[in-house]
Amino acid sequence: MARVTGLGGLFYKVEDTERTAQWYRETLGIGGEWGIVFPFQGQPDGYSLLSAFKASSDYFAPSDKGFMINLRVDDLDGLIADLEAKGVEILGRQDEEYGRFAWILDCDGVKIELWQQLGPAPE
Repeated sequence: MARVTGLGGLFYKVEDTERTAQWYRETLGIGGEWGIVFPFQGQPDGYSLLSAFKASSDYFAPSDKGFMINLRVDDLDGLIADLEAKGVEILGRQDEEYGRFAWILDCDGVKIELWQQLGPAPE
């Protein structure tokens, strides 16, 4: 059975992404190209991500929330089939070299990005 395996990341909106990235680098000593990467212990390719998006981004649409949750999954196709059988609307799907994605809204209108990782963690 397909399942959610963990938190893939938390994405949130800010006015100035460069300022935010600089603050995290200088204040906490963390950062990366796609945001802040937290590698999994003992799993060289597994990671979670904290990533700031521009306040004007429409990537979280149709949700009106200032954040989006990314959940890691082990079998995107299987989970989508389970969700559709439960009447959950799949907002979209996309395949990239680093992962396969689908999007849904939870019962409170928060956008959830489902992500099946492909390839290694970013450096």
